[in-house]
Amino acid sequence: MAQSETAAPAPLKPLAWVVRILVSLVIPIITFIVLWQVFLFLRDSNAPKLVIAIVAILWGVGGVAVLFYLSNWIVERLPAAWRTRIQPFIFVGPALVMLTWFLALPTLRTFYQSFFNASATQFVGLDNYQYAFTNPLMLEAFRNNLLWLVFGTGLSVVSGLLIAVLADRSKFERVAKSLIFLPMAISFVGAGIIWKFIYAYQPQGREQIGLLNAIVTGFGGDPVNWITQQPWNTFFLIIVFVWLQTGFAMVLLSAALKGVPGDLLEAARIDGANEFQIFFRIIIPTITGTIVTVTTTVIIATLKVFDIVYVMASGGQYGTDVIANEQYKQFFRFGNFGTGSAIAIVLLIVTIPVMIYNLRQFRERKAF
Repeated sequence: MAQSETAAPAPLKPLAWVVRILVSLVIPIITFIVLWQVFLFLRDSNAPKLVIAIVAILWGVGGVAVLFYLSNWIVERLPAAWRTRIQPFIFVGPALVMLTWFLALPTLRTFYQSFFNASATQFVGLDNYQYAFTNPLMLEAFRNNLLWLVFGTGLSVVSGLLIAVLADRSKFERVAKSLIFLPMAISFVGAGIIWKFIYAYQPQGREQIGLLNAIVTGFGGDPVNWITQQPWNTFFLIIVFVWLQTGFAMVLLSAALKGVPGDLLEAARIDGANEFQIFFRIIIPTITGTIVTVTTTVIIATLKVFDIVYVMASGGQYGTDVIANEQYKQFFRFGNFGTGSAIAIVLLIVTIPVMIYNLRQFRERKAF
């Protein structure tokens, strides 16, 4: 029988793999060089800022689109066997180059720098890592990150799940979900500024511009400086994170709930199961994959939380410091590059297992 034209191409030989990799790298390298030269030109240009902005947008979008089009046109002229093998790499190549340049290389440089002193001129071995695990400020940051991890993640996922279940049974589902999801449109910095006004404090006898203190004094109480109340101030900051992440958890969990078979729920009700039994014995086991995926995603966000603490607590004062904030202070405020790099690597090591597990969940298609 003649070989089908749609049969899979034969395995590539070593030389073919080399050519494949080179082709996938040449296009993104050209892209980077051209874009970088245009960036330098625009940076040093004396043209009006509006003109520079327009040119940058047109070149950044249109230039890359034209480059991809020409690359694809060239590949389309190759034999069919080579075209099917090389074409995906033309589109993946730029992403690989950017990930390597902006993520992989800085990570390796940070790891190398973590073994040197503050000015990165003398090798000090593991001294920076010893500081990261023994310094009282770092121990405080680890403790606070643990609180963020437990309460921030737990409250976000539980709140998102409860709202998803309740909204799913309401005729105002779309409106309710839109309102809950709305904070996701706000950056962490913006949310920190909003809640800083909510927690704002003025001494007793002065007009309270903060919402909470206005309510407290309205009922005859004394104003409270919420951000300085240790250890509760960390929980006040976690509330802001939960306010932001609940909408994210709700959307994904709501989508998973839509996939629970209605016949299964109806059968359980006919067998006499109440709503609590249905929820814990049918719904939860059915959407466990999504719950795990949402939880691990939120965990990553809590481990690298920085913006809220920096904006609301004056850079981690009053016992609210976290790992990412301490890394920022060491590296950029104190100029201690070795210690800052070591803290960054510690944070990366803590995050990597969660990221790997999350990627495996997506690969196995258990998210939904």
